[in-house]
Order: sequence, then C-alpha cells, then structure tokens
Amino acid sequence: MSLAVIILTYNEERHVSRALASVAGIASEVFVVDSFSSDRTAELARAQGATVLQNKFINYAKQFQWALDNAPITASWIMRLDADEVIEADLAARIRNELPRLADDVVGINLRRKHIFLGRWIRHGGRYPLVLLRIWRRGHGRIEDRWMDEHMILWGGRNVTFEGGFADHNLNDLTFFTDKHNKYATREAIDVINERRRLFSRDDLAKEEGSRQAQIKRWIKEKVYNRIPYQVSTPAYFLFRMIFQLGFLDGKEGLVYHGLQGLWYRFLVGAKVQELEAAIADIDDPKLIRAELRRLTGLAIDP
Repeated sequence: MSLAVIILTYNEERHVSRALASVAGIASEVFVVDSFSSDRTAELARAQGATVLQNKFINYAKQFQWALDNAPITASWIMRLDADEVIEADLAARIRNELPRLADDVVGINLRRKHIFLGRWIRHGGRYPLVLLRIWRRGHGRIEDRWMDEHMILWGGRNVTFEGGFADHNLNDLTFFTDKHNKYATREAIDVINERRRLFSRDDLAKEEGSRQAQIKRWIKEKVYNRIPYQVSTPAYFLFRMIFQLGFLDGKEGLVYHGLQGLWYRFLVGAKVQELEAAIADIDDPKLIRAELRRLTGLAIDP
C-alpha cells in the first residue's frame, strides 16, 4: 500500500505531532504544507519524518490544491487530514488491510468523522457522523475552489465508506474557537454573496462524485436555508438541532457547542452577508464589487 497524507498547518504545535503519529503506520509519505508558522510546527513535523513545504495562505482550498499540484507525491492514494484530526487505531487497521484490496473502479473513500468538543464526543444535533471524502486515488480528485466549506471532488469511478474512528479534536480554548469561527463567517459570507451574484467561478458539488451527505447538505443550505432571512432561519436551525436532532442529549458541553456553532456562528454569517450586501448595493461592476469586498474583508478575492 502507498498512501500520501497531506496536512495543512499554521501554528499547530499542539496538534501536529498527534496527527502525524496517528497515520505513522499507514502513510508511505507525509507532506506538511505550512503557512510560515511562528511556533515549532515545522520543526516537530520534520522530526517525525514529514516533508515540510511552505506556501503563503490565501484560503484552505487554494492551499490544499497548491499542495496537490506541488508536493512530490508518488503514492497511489492520497489522504487529506487536518492538523487537529486523528485517525484512530481501528480505522488505521482498516485502511492498512483493505486499501490494497479495493476494486479498480473504487477511486475514493469516505470516512465518518466525529467531533470532540470540550472533551466530549458530540453525538447528536446532526453532527455525527459527518461523511467526508478524505482518501482518493492520485489523479482522481481535487478540492473545490471555495472560500469556506470546501469538499473533495472525485471523478473516474465510485467511492466507498470505511468504518472506524476518525476524530476532529481541537485542543485549543473557546477564545480560539470563536476567533476561528469569526474568520470562517467572513469567508462563508463571501461564498453566499458569490452564489447570488456570480462574482467569480465556483464548483457545483452536486454535479460531482464524492460524499452524498455533503452534496445533500450543500443543496439544502444553498437552495433553502440561505434564501430565508437569517433572523428566522438561524434560531429555527438551532431549535431543530437541539430538539429534533436530539442535541440536548449532548449535555452541557453540547449546549455550548450547538449554541456557538449552530446559533451564534450561523447568525454571524447571516449578519455579515447583510453588512457586506449593504456595502456593495450601489455597485454594478463585478470588478468594483470584488475590489470593495477585498477592502472590507482583507481577503484576496480574485475573479
């Protein structure tokens, strides 16, 4: 079996060694693509045998595609892994044993990710499992060109799903969580505005192979949720998660998580869309709109 693992990093010294250790038994090559960290991320990655490349960060999608285009990958299969994610022992064993025996027409593998928040596995509220395409044959996958919520796009065959432990377990505090999601909200607002105004090209996940769950969730978000005023859709979504998707069973940690990620964050996205739309309401030229959005957000928004 030959499997290349790609991990994007920026100041991930708390997580990178754990992520690398989790794939040590299955990866034939590991590439850490670092955005010029100021901590020991690159040093720790090299110490564990990873090849460290550095590139200026614009957004996750562009950084990961840069890795696919520039890392000297020789393996037959590629895995996408975030620095704060962990491949658990049972899934590692499944990958090691089953990947070499897959039929030739299988070109992608979905994994079932769980989320650990404040030390608790968030099992409800629609958060488990998140079925994500994370392993694919080299030459059969690329990442969506989006500012937020980017998924892998697959072609040339079918995909299967591997059972086993795959965890998103960030060890940072709530200040980090809210700061990160504030930045996420700006990026997602840009994607919402682009969906409405077609300011630059974007991928259509529904027309591609990959995670069916991701395709359905994207369709609901873009065709239904984003067309309802956020003052209505956000509290309705939060109540749906907490009541009908049993989020209340996740305890006090779950209440914090669903409140922040399912209510505060979604409300913030809607408010930022409204704010940015008001700022560009009187501009008709797409080029000038992109320039104004660049000025307002600090993001490198190009056609």
